[in-house]
Amino acid sequence: MSAIVLGLTLSSLVMWIGLLSLRGQFWRTDQKLEVGEITLSSLPKICVVIPARNEADLLPACLRSLLLQDYPGDFNIFLVDDRSTDRTADFAQGVAYALNKSQQLHIISGKALPAGWSGKLWAVEQGIQLASEFTPNYFLLTDADIEHDQSNLRRLVAKAEQEDLDLVSVMVRLRCESFWEQLLIPAFVFFFQKLYPFRWVNNPKNPTAAAAGGSILIRTTALESIGGIAAIRQALIDDCALAQAVKGARGQGRIWLGLSALTRSLRPYPSLDSIWNMVARTAYTQLNYSPLLLVGTVVAMTIIYLVPPIAAIVGGLIGNWAIALAGLSAWLLMSLAYFPTIRFYKCPPWLTLCLPAIAFLYTLMTIDSAIRHWQGRGGAWKGRVYPQ
Repeated sequence: MSAIVLGLTLSSLVMWIGLLSLRGQFWRTDQKLEVGEITLSSLPKICVVIPARNEADLLPACLRSLLLQDYPGDFNIFLVDDRSTDRTADFAQGVAYALNKSQQLHIISGKALPAGWSGKLWAVEQGIQLASEFTPNYFLLTDADIEHDQSNLRRLVAKAEQEDLDLVSVMVRLRCESFWEQLLIPAFVFFFQKLYPFRWVNNPKNPTAAAAGGSILIRTTALESIGGIAAIRQALIDDCALAQAVKGARGQGRIWLGLSALTRSLRPYPSLDSIWNMVARTAYTQLNYSPLLLVGTVVAMTIIYLVPPIAAIVGGLIGNWAIALAGLSAWLLMSLAYFPTIRFYKCPPWLTLCLPAIAFLYTLMTIDSAIRHWQGRGGAWKGRVYPQ
């Protein structure tokens, strides 16, 4: 029995050594938008598209931040009110009027959701259709719960123009205030970076592609070349699907993904239940609805995250120092890997030692996501359910 436990523990240790040395330095937080000088040699025309469904609480801050952008070029905002029942459009008009920028805001009343589309992407499609009449060079696709730093649009455009990129996206700073947010939100970013190492995403020779839906700047010609939003109309993880379509299997599209320390999400996750539902909505989608991948994920998460602390504690209690040392070494490696993300989010350093427990909760969320899918409740969002 001790030999089996030692073997599992050593396997976990080897996996962590491999992850830290071979997986694109995913644990680093150095891929940031707010780095270097902002230089604009041209001023391309921008159209901002915001899909909104019952976002009256958060939309005003988002819209205000966009209307007050310091971008010196021509940009217009297209808000698609996706059949809201909370006067989302009225609040939006009020913000634009108060800032004396009503001419920049165009409000579109969303049409009925057709078959084969997700609600968000159908709203985005309607916004792009109208915005296309303004012949923009780029579209900025953003969510209604994002408060943009004043320089965000200027930085995105400068990044795209300087490096000749087809798509530039930033993972905005997620809200991290409540106990559950501090415990679980940084790990969400950490796991995302492990799944999609930003350095790999940003390397045109690597097929890995990803984006963060809160803030995506995409070149109009690149969007047209993939067949528009219709090409991903059924995708629940639409940001990564869009990035994959743009980059392509051979990496012909140039994309960039990084972190933003200034642009932030206002969406609150005050409880375990709220974060659980956010993750469970699409976790099984990420596994392509595959029971085999689900089993593999559960086994991998157990070996990588749960075995080390259990081995360290049990090995110490029974006096098997080989098991204890191997377990403690793997535990320390994962804690060191997690520390840059914890520091980025300005959370207490001791939370790095909680990563095994956090991973256990995320594993349970993934299992629940599969159960919801099998019960026909998968992908529920804003009163809609999107099955496979």
